Amino acid sequence: EMAPTSAYSSPARSLGDTGITPLSPSHTVNDADPNVSEQQTFLVVVAVDFGTTSSGYAYSFTKEPECIHVMRRWEGGDPGVSNQKTPTTILLTPERKFHSFGYAARDFYHDLDPNEAKQWLYLEKFKMKLHTTGDLTMDTDLTAANGKKIKALEIFAYALRYFKEQALKELSDQTGSEFENSDVRWVITVPAIWKQPAKQFMRQAAYQAGLASPENSEQLIIALEPEAASIYCRKLRLHQMIELSSKAAVNGYSASDTVGAGFAQAKEHTRRNRQSRTFLVENVIGEIWSELEEGDKYVVVDSGGGTVDLTVHQIRLPEGHLKELYKATGGPYGSLGVDYEFEKLLCKIFGEDFIEQFKIKRPAAWVDLMIAFESRKRAAAPDRTNPLNITLPFSFIDYYKKFRGHSVEHALRKSNVDFVKWSSQGMLRMSPDAMNALFKPTIDSIIEHLRDLFQKPEVSTVKFLFLVGGFAEAPLLQQAVQAAFGDQCRIIIPQDVGLTILKGAVLFGLDPTVIKVRRSPLTYGVGVLNRYVEGKHPPEKLLVKDGTRWCTDVFDKFISADQSVALGELVKRSYTPAKPSQLVIVINIYSSELDNVSFITDPGVKKCGTLRLDLTGTSGTAVPTRREIQTLMQFGDTEIKATAVDVATSKSVKVGIDFLNY
Repeated sequence: EMAPTSAYSSPARSLGDTGITPLSPSHTVNDADPNVSEQQTFLVVVAVDFGTTSSGYAYSFTKEPECIHVMRRWEGGDPGVSNQKTPTTILLTPERKFHSFGYAARDFYHDLDPNEAKQWLYLEKFKMKLHTTGDLTMDTDLTAANGKKIKALEIFAYALRYFKEQALKELSDQTGSEFENSDVRWVITVPAIWKQPAKQFMRQAAYQAGLASPENSEQLIIALEPEAASIYCRKLRLHQMIELSSKAAVNGYSASDTVGAGFAQAKEHTRRNRQSRTFLVENVIGEIWSELEEGDKYVVVDSGGGTVDLTVHQIRLPEGHLKELYKATGGPYGSLGVDYEFEKLLCKIFGEDFIEQFKIKRPAAWVDLMIAFESRKRAAAPDRTNPLNITLPFSFIDYYKKFRGHSVEHALRKSNVDFVKWSSQGMLRMSPDAMNALFKPTIDSIIEHLRDLFQKPEVSTVKFLFLVGGFAEAPLLQQAVQAAFGDQCRIIIPQDVGLTILKGAVLFGLDPTVIKVRRSPLTYGVGVLNRYVEGKHPPEKLLVKDGTRWCTDVFDKFISADQSVALGELVKRSYTPAKPSQLVIVINIYSSELDNVSFITDPGVKKCGTLRLDLTGTSGTAVPTRREIQTLMQFGDTEIKATAVDVATSKSVKVGIDFLNY
């Protein structure tokens, strides 16, 4: 009889592969591979925090792991923004060659003649593109300030190569001897909520920048930002953090004093210490930690420029290993949201048409305006009473008059935006309420997300909330988190909160085994044929081969989204060819964000790997009637490796799961 033709072609038929079927019973072996820990020896660990708004690196020599050195201060710097890190901005020449990075890129671009500047490619805050692009590939483009397009992979590789050169130069200067890239173990941090393609993209860019190679992939670790923060927070001593909770007075301060006074005191302390760029991490479990018992839970809220990441960890004693309890959640609620609100405000006052034109025609002046806003943004505080002044660049005032035929002052008067006035010194004068209103949508999103998280049963008994990342420095965010959750758990901010992730990433590179269990972000499985069961399987999936009735396109699950996966864990399944004589066996691997997936044709199922096992030429050995093909998946840092083995002949084939090229 003929298999009914269905309205759409099913993958199993169109590929013409005869397919595989599970050997019953399908078994799972969870044994961590003993060889995972064979470590290469590196002289130094360098961690790169490639942030949306600012970036930096830190390092530690493996011989003295208790010393973490933060990169030397770079040229440039902004008034009102004391920062060890540098802005994530990059400048390419009109010929698209790398020119400069960070403050240097910004200042050079700014000093170019406006007509010349249009030829140069200037990019900032481009990391968000990896989060917001649904179908990221190696060919995804970024748009420079002048509207020209360039491959994202190239930009990321340029930036990472720049960090590589800076770090190697600093290490060579420090030690007085030439440092080779092969001496370095690299760690790059990415948001935990990034999808797998974005994490893989970062690794590809690092290979292109020469930090490591596919053959030597262990030289590079992709670390998740909140995990890095978590590792560092464990080491904190009480004098290194500020507690915001109303639960207890800390260091003799009551909670109401701490937000203001504690922070001022902490800033002073940090300022004194900033001269030395070396941080001693005492090799003890910090005092905070000594209060945690086996099984205690805490939340790390990592709020940066682009995204907010929420991760829930649990302690496993005695070693204090971390176990991720709840799949990372969050979203694009970083401090960029505040910049976006400011831009919306400017559009309201001066007109969207003008702002769009101004950005394209005077890109350097627009950058200036945003820098001016940034330093005022950092001056926003819940109890502030005096207005915040933002200097408008001369070319803004000038261009507006040309564009509209009336003055900026006139625009402000007739815009009826209450809280923004024009000051005689040529500045926008914002009332504190106006500034706070710009923060509100972003902070509300963060609080709402945390509220949702606290509803989850796994999260209800959290003891601590660590607030980390650059945006955690914002007193308005601190106050909001404090007001919403201060009575539920203790809220703690590490002192040098902007560097928390960087330092944690170094610690992670020195000892990657500290993270033991993660939640799988996706469901993984392979496409198989099952014996067709009347009434159970949909008729359009019926396929008849050699008199046997098969159900095609079945998704055979390896691991479910949100399942715990130990690092290095192996999951095994056994299959047999549907047709015994088959010599080329093709196993397709699929992933989905959903938990219950039945067929590879279900919505949202994506192919992410193919194992092609060619058994021709092995016929000299007697082929068993039931050939067993073992398939293994091993879960690594952000990488998953799959292997298929023909048990009779031990022939095997390996593949890395690939989210970018399918």
